[in-house]
Amino acid sequence: MSGQKDTDRPDSNLSEFAPKDPEEFARNLARAVEAGGQALAAYLKPREEGQAPADTIAEHASEIMKTVGQISEYWSSDPARMMEAQTRLWGNYLTIWNAALRRSAGEAPEQEMTPATNDKRFADPQWSDNPMFDALKQLYLATSRWAQELVEGAEGVDEHTRHKARFYIEQINNALSPTNFPVTNPEVLRETASSNAENLVKGMHMLAQDIEAGKGSLKIRQSDSSRFKVGENIANTPGKVIYQNDICQIIQYAPMTDEVLKRPLLIVPPWINKFYVLDLNPEKSFIRWALEQGNTVFVISWINPDARQADKDFENYMKDGVLTALDVIKKATGERQVNAIGYCVGGTLLAVTLAYLAARGEDGIASATFFTTQVDFTHAGDLQVFVDEEQIATVEKHMHDSGYLEGSKMATAFNLLRSNDLIWPYIVNNYMKGKDPFPFDLLYWNSDATRLPCANHSFYLRNCYLENNLTRGHMAVAGQTLDLGKVKVPVYNLATREDHIAPAISVFEGSRHFGGKVRYVLAGSGHIAGVVNPPAKNKYQYWTGGAVKGSLDRWIEKAREHPGSWWPDWQAWIESLDGARVKKKRKPGGGKLKPLEDAPGSYVKMKA
Repeated sequence: MSGQKDTDRPDSNLSEFAPKDPEEFARNLARAVEAGGQALAAYLKPREEGQAPADTIAEHASEIMKTVGQISEYWSSDPARMMEAQTRLWGNYLTIWNAALRRSAGEAPEQEMTPATNDKRFADPQWSDNPMFDALKQLYLATSRWAQELVEGAEGVDEHTRHKARFYIEQINNALSPTNFPVTNPEVLRETASSNAENLVKGMHMLAQDIEAGKGSLKIRQSDSSRFKVGENIANTPGKVIYQNDICQIIQYAPMTDEVLKRPLLIVPPWINKFYVLDLNPEKSFIRWALEQGNTVFVISWINPDARQADKDFENYMKDGVLTALDVIKKATGERQVNAIGYCVGGTLLAVTLAYLAARGEDGIASATFFTTQVDFTHAGDLQVFVDEEQIATVEKHMHDSGYLEGSKMATAFNLLRSNDLIWPYIVNNYMKGKDPFPFDLLYWNSDATRLPCANHSFYLRNCYLENNLTRGHMAVAGQTLDLGKVKVPVYNLATREDHIAPAISVFEGSRHFGGKVRYVLAGSGHIAGVVNPPAKNKYQYWTGGAVKGSLDRWIEKAREHPGSWWPDWQAWIESLDGARVKKKRKPGGGKLKPLEDAPGSYVKMKA
């Protein structure tokens, strides 16, 4: 009750934030300042040597200011409108301040502003129990929500600009959270007091190391990379590289059953990150699990490109990647048709290949599975923020100079989509608390960035995100104008419910454009965890339903929910198309192609 005395709350004084040894505390503060100087030196060194890295945030600063400026212009153009907005904000401030005064007097007023249920930043009890921290939290929440409301209320601004402003304001709000500053984060204050500021010393040393590792840009460590080695304790499913060219290696994995499905399986991963997300470890490996079900698995491992691949475009990746893989599989197994899987942009390339084969009357791919793949980019999610003519031209200019886009650029963009999960917690944990990140295989993979070749990335940005040419029937590749309506093969189209990269509605709408039967499946979680969800973990859930008709919401209302992983559902679908098996061990290369090296190969080990 609002008038009740706050007698049941724990002691909320600030004594726990007092250093245990003031002299050692002072010495460590001095050491932290010195280590901070080393971090500054690591930042300045490449700039003084004329090798300054392009700063992603600085590059977009003018774009951010211009976009936010349009929102500001809308509100400031009408004094009454601006006064109403300011009055609303100051009214919230006044209410929060009055509540803080009442709490200091021993009352327990209701909170005006509470974090979202999934917001982990304010979990420390001090954010609720201490009147000062509680007020600071509420002031922050009031301000950030007010800023978001300004964007939503800017009716005179076009939707693309509002989308960008919504994204930029969210990033600014996330950055300005009081949890991101040592003096306003009770967890950091507590750690600083208990260690006499030793945490700040270690944190500044880690900051210097990470700036040096990023060659002048901050490369945030999300995992303990020393604990993982590709090919040993990660990406270690047995297999052989049986072919390679200047774009990719093709891996055939060793069989794990006495009988195998007659029709082989080809996986086309994205080239914007590395394929071993599907082979993290034996417990989470989709590749290993598929082998255990009797599939003969082939995977395309894309090269980490440099200037030599600058002119390689979608046609090259299709011909020298997917189509070459079909030829390699035929030589190794004698089979003319495959089941194919495409993940993310690898799925977009697979769809392009299917349309190309359909235009030529060829049928080397018997079924297609898409993992969180977009072919229609109308609802392309927050990555659309980075796509307009001006921004693409800037990216193309940088790529033209080097022949490729640095892997750190895409990594930063993806991390910004979930900055409260993938950026700020690590800044607090690493550089303020001075703690090493947990050794997590998925985050190790996430930080293992790849470069992107100039011609290919430019084609993708323009033809897919900017112009949406594939589903409009305007995309031409290798002399063929592509029409997804001519793709008659059965399609298993997997979306994930919390996907920020390929939103579920985007995958749903894309399903309409294929000419054959489509099984749309919606999995729980997001772009990675919703896909890498082995049955043994029994996590999340998935939904199956009828044909892709009407709205996604209506489809979900009628869909059937299933607990656990969608993997067995996919395997049952594959076998329903052709469950024929052969009683022989398919060794990598099939005796016709000489293995070049052990899986996962050398291309995937190339660092950006």
